[in-house]
Amino acid sequence: MNTTFERPVRIRFSHCDPAGIVFFPQYLVMTNALVEDWFNEGLQIDYAQMIAQRRVGLPIVKLDCEFSRPSQMGETITLALNLTKVGRRSISIEIVGQHGDETRFRAKQVLVTTSLESGTSIDIPTDIASALATFAPQPEPIEAHRS
Repeated sequence: MNTTFERPVRIRFSHCDPAGIVFFPQYLVMTNALVEDWFNEGLQIDYAQMIAQRRVGLPIVKLDCEFSRPSQMGETITLALNLTKVGRRSISIEIVGQHGDETRFRAKQVLVTTSLESGTSIDIPTDIASALATFAPQPEPIEAHRS
């Protein structure tokens, strides 16, 4: 089972600041698009329907970013998403942006399932929890001790 969801992203003029490198908030726009693609394609959960009809949101409540090297217009970076933890109402993910073997940025995010009607956190809906369980890394098997 593949537990990493990846997407190539071409760095465009609209991503860049006057210095010609990615303006750092644009990485968050890219990571949000990656999460949407992961839900639609990786988890088989219709993200637009989840938001618009089901009224279940998934806002970022904690964010830790590290920017290692600048990315420039015309380059293609690969965004890789890994699910690191599933709680009752939240998930933790790590997204790494790389150009070849060079890491450009790393983002650790905690997302909380939220009722868009009440604005409060809710338990992860059963179908979403099931989809997340198929994506989550499986624990390493414990070898039996021989006596």
